[in-house]
Amino acid sequence: MTQEAALLVMIGAAVLILGLIAFGWWRRTRRDRGLTAPVGELAADATTLGVFPALYVATTRHGEPLERLAIRGLGFRSRADVTVTTAGVALDLTGRPRVVIGRDAIVEVAQATVAIDRVVERDGLVRLTWRIDPATTVDSYLRPQDASARALSDAIGALTTSTGSDA
Repeated sequence: MTQEAALLVMIGAAVLILGLIAFGWWRRTRRDRGLTAPVGELAADATTLGVFPALYVATTRHGEPLERLAIRGLGFRSRADVTVTTAGVALDLTGRPRVVIGRDAIVEVAQATVAIDRVVERDGLVRLTWRIDPATTVDSYLRPQDASARALSDAIGALTTSTGSDA
């Protein structure tokens, strides 16, 4: 085989692989098109309990830490500021509208070690379980940057009666 033919085979394989990746993401976005992130602002009378710089890792189906959801605004990893208030939690992801998870939507907060492509030290991630709609519960994973995962988990845990830890 000539060098030119080998090059064409490699280019063809690369185009095929990129096409399959694009097709897979397109199918995932179609599957999750009914789910929308709650965008807005927190109540004006809410008291801020803490602001935590973090890395937003992913939002997954509840109990399935390897099944990323393609929700507009929550589909990709990003730097974020997590604001915990008496009214709920706000996620300010870089370049995206503010996602507000109301206090009544929060189901549980715990610590985790694994989510999608992120594996950290034991209990190094915060797993925020919340209802994106009345029928769908999701887990959002956060990696605090300046504080411990326990500190962020405890701050959010003050909003709910259910806190815990998992591996």
